[in-house]
Amino acid sequence: MFKLENTKKLKFTLLSISLSTLLASSALGAPKEMSVDGAVKYPIKDGKYSSYYINTQEVKDYNIGRTPTKREVAAWDVDVRPDGTGLPEFDMKSGEVVLGDDGKPKKAEGSVELGNELYDAQCAMCHGDFGTGGKGYPRLAGGSKESLKIQRLNPADENPNPETPIRTIGSYWPYASTLYWYVQDSMPFPHPKSLTNSETYAVTAYLLSVNGIQYEGEDLDDEFVLDKEKLMKIIMPNHDGFYPEVDTKDPRQGVKNMTALLSDPKIYGTGTRCMKDCIKEDTQKLLLKIENDLTANANQPVLTTRDLPKTEAKANVLPAQKTYEETCVTCHGNPALGAPVLGDKAAWAKVVAKGIDKVYDNGINGINAMPPKGGTDLSDEKMKEVIDYMINSSK
Repeated sequence: MFKLENTKKLKFTLLSISLSTLLASSALGAPKEMSVDGAVKYPIKDGKYSSYYINTQEVKDYNIGRTPTKREVAAWDVDVRPDGTGLPEFDMKSGEVVLGDDGKPKKAEGSVELGNELYDAQCAMCHGDFGTGGKGYPRLAGGSKESLKIQRLNPADENPNPETPIRTIGSYWPYASTLYWYVQDSMPFPHPKSLTNSETYAVTAYLLSVNGIQYEGEDLDDEFVLDKEKLMKIIMPNHDGFYPEVDTKDPRQGVKNMTALLSDPKIYGTGTRCMKDCIKEDTQKLLLKIENDLTANANQPVLTTRDLPKTEAKANVLPAQKTYEETCVTCHGNPALGAPVLGDKAAWAKVVAKGIDKVYDNGINGINAMPPKGGTDLSDEKMKEVIDYMINSSK
């Protein structure tokens, strides 16, 4: 527990520099009451709160916007629960079921093989081949449930335990349905929510396969096709790792069993618990102190002048710049990923030294961790325009 020094003075100082005080310092005088969270309340006078006008009309009902349609709600209602509720049975578009060539609803399903292709095109650039991880982005495969038990028993040691738990999809996530939801809602990073339900099932199937997850005791080979029914049957290795195992067959014993479990010091790592005189070092080092009195500068009058210099309107954005910001900035705007960053003259000088035709070829056909055209569907000409923009902006 940290102790605040000179709490009375501190309380007055913090209240003095609060936003409410700054706003009300013009003419309304001292505050008359406090709200339950400790903030200062100021009275409303002449339709103004401090220097700002407020709406004093009585409003009984709000009528802003409109009630969304069922289709609009369905288009956004894509969350998936651990019990599988929300997993789609059919492909959807704009909140409506997609119909196949036969006029029937198109079943949502995807194979490991298709997921591999999608992953290589849209995911490997960040998460590495087979989910092994990339610069600045987490690994998705590997690790084990046993590694989660590794703890840094004493972080204050000069050399604490060098081994760390490896949390990946296969070792840490308790439900396969969460994987489907996360991919559908947040991936791929440059353009989330762009995968169809079938494509999401395919990517999910591939990620489960590289993590060694099985379906009914069998490995997921390239021909394995994942759908809602099969995903519901997949049991993850760490499905029981988030809840303690206690004997609660008799509900009346539940609280007693849980109390006994949490009272066992061995589940907290070292097997020992300190209840008295735990801090051995100088407790003065733990005090949170405010050494400077800010009161004198905390009650300055509100500045009402508006004399900041006007900024010129931003020039029209070039089409190539817009394309770069929408599709390429994820990798070429982050130095941690290893790709030449826009504006880095030295890095782009090395790239251009290969010859512009070679640069175009690498961009269009891919190089190293970069997939062809960065995983986009840009035409060759559009890709060249973006490359020219990055080169010209980095001279």
